Amino acid sequence: MRYKFRWDKKYLYWGITVFCVGGLLGLLTLLITRFPDISGAVSKLTKVLSPFIWGLVIAYLLTPLKNWMERALFLPLGRKLFKKTKKKGAGFARFLSVFISLLLFLLILAAMVYLIPVQLVDAIESISAASVDWINALTNWAEQLLADNPEVEAYVTGLLGNANKEITDWLTKSVAPQLLDITKVVTNFAGSVLVAVYNLVVGIVVSLYILANLEKVKAGCKRLLYSIFSLNAAEKIRDGIDFTHRTFMGFFSGKLLDSAIIGLICYVFCLIAGIPSAGLVSVLVGVTNIIPFFGPFIGAVPSALIILATSPVKCLIFIIFVIILQQVDGNIIGPKILGGTTGINGFWVMFSIIVGAGLFGFWGMLLGVPVFVVIYTFIDKLVKKRLERSDLPSEMEDYQTIDHIDAVTHEVIRKTPEDPSAAEPEKAESV
Repeated sequence: MRYKFRWDKKYLYWGITVFCVGGLLGLLTLLITRFPDISGAVSKLTKVLSPFIWGLVIAYLLTPLKNWMERALFLPLGRKLFKKTKKKGAGFARFLSVFISLLLFLLILAAMVYLIPVQLVDAIESISAASVDWINALTNWAEQLLADNPEVEAYVTGLLGNANKEITDWLTKSVAPQLLDITKVVTNFAGSVLVAVYNLVVGIVVSLYILANLEKVKAGCKRLLYSIFSLNAAEKIRDGIDFTHRTFMGFFSGKLLDSAIIGLICYVFCLIAGIPSAGLVSVLVGVTNIIPFFGPFIGAVPSALIILATSPVKCLIFIIFVIILQQVDGNIIGPKILGGTTGINGFWVMFSIIVGAGLFGFWGMLLGVPVFVVIYTFIDKLVKKRLERSDLPSEMEDYQTIDHIDAVTHEVIRKTPEDPSAAEPEKAESV
């Protein structure tokens, strides 16, 4: 008698599950065993694509400025100048908005490149001038001390003799062989500068093309998205990209404006208080203020050391001012500008910055907060959907008053406001 095979979808699902799990385990094993090769390939690919990455970043940051100038300034002007041909008016507005956006970017970059070295040289000259006075005062004090104490003079003379021999040996045996390494470091630094300049120039050209053809670039990305994924999946991905864009753009535009205001306030105060190297100090405070939470401390420490080298009293004044300024920024200026851009509390801000810095260094500190906001929001939406499918409360506030939920009836048992630990649980309506 022939045995007839009975088809059961359950076995098919189990087979597909086992196959997928096995494939994922195999892929994970391959990634672990080949991680150095994969990491090296990714690093090499990133270096090759660096100019285009910089171009995308520059275009992304300049897009709001370009859109505003085109919409509010140059498009009305182009319509007046080219009344008969709207296309020429739109082209005129696009050209001017892209050109001025890139010109402003280059001017700001050139100002920073010029300002920082000039201010740094002035700071070094001030420190050198102050150090001469310090050394003369220390020398006079030492001479007076040795003249009044012959025993100390003899002891110090012996120490200086031994120190002279040790310094000579160190220079001949350690420093001289390392001069070749120093030369290599300088050469590598010069090569890195040339690569950075090349990436910047090519990046500006790439950003120019993207800004001039923004609608075509967006249309191409949407076309590719809808061709790969189903309509439902494509719409979800598009919504996620839009949310990510709003989060990043809101965060960076707000932080840039906030940092510019902080830097300007710091510069005005330094000029009024007569604090040395006002430009360099203000740039350090303003630029590092872009990094949330830790940024003010990162910028204040080197600034305070530069001021301390010339005037300890003014250094103390500067430290007090920075503390007050950061309190004003954190409680008044920052919230007014950023509003609810982040949407997460201070603990998660600190967590995202520390984890980002540990994994990706400076860029992790800079991008940690908006990246974490996107991940946090995505997970929060998944949690809400799972709870709603189970007919359970989905909002965080609901669980602050819930004692427990009955596993059988799904009935929500809430805490009583008088004494949640001792009072009899009050049954609420089923969810």
